[in-house]
Amino acid sequence: MKSITINGSQRESVGKVSTKALRNAGKVPCVVYGGETPIHFSAPELAFKNLVYTPDVHTVVIELEDGTSINAILQDIQFHPVTDRILHIDFYQIFDDKEITMNIPVRLVGNSRGVRNGGVLRFVNRKLRVKAVPANLPDYIEADITELRIGNKLYVTTLTNDAYTIMHPDNTVVVQVRTSRNAVDEADDEEDDDAEEGAEAAAPAEAPAEE
Repeated sequence: MKSITINGSQRESVGKVSTKALRNAGKVPCVVYGGETPIHFSAPELAFKNLVYTPDVHTVVIELEDGTSINAILQDIQFHPVTDRILHIDFYQIFDDKEITMNIPVRLVGNSRGVRNGGVLRFVNRKLRVKAVPANLPDYIEADITELRIGNKLYVTTLTNDAYTIMHPDNTVVVQVRTSRNAVDEADDEEDDDAEEGAEAAAPAEAPAEE
């Protein structure tokens, strides 16, 4: 998984007055949990742009001015209800030998036959909760929908991987193709394909040109 580096400053005071002063200066107060003690720090709001305003997921390396380096993941974020500015961010410290759980985006590949025949693709779960050590966390989970016909569903069991564990029941649907008014009967479509193939096979070969 890709990582983003955040350069910040450790906070000496965590009261309301100092927190308000940080926000007025364009900085975001943050806390890192998961270690021996919580670590309070702040960083410019722009430093979180590539972490927050993206559909992708990342791990984070927090570099503090005193030389401290912390590996973490974003755990929670608070926005202002009117301006949508970032008010506060919670991180969770991660370690190379300890499994963590993250929501990983699903990326669809292929062109479903059911959709080509007029079916409607329904993307039920765009993210899946995955558990693994940090080094095995994927940037995304690839789901091939090529073989999905009208009425078919793709379950999480088809996306299993030895590197990580998907934390959903086996009957969890990731994507499905539903019928619609414009849908074509796939059985008829297959018969048409077979008929075309048969016609091609039965067609006489061209006679060789006379010399």
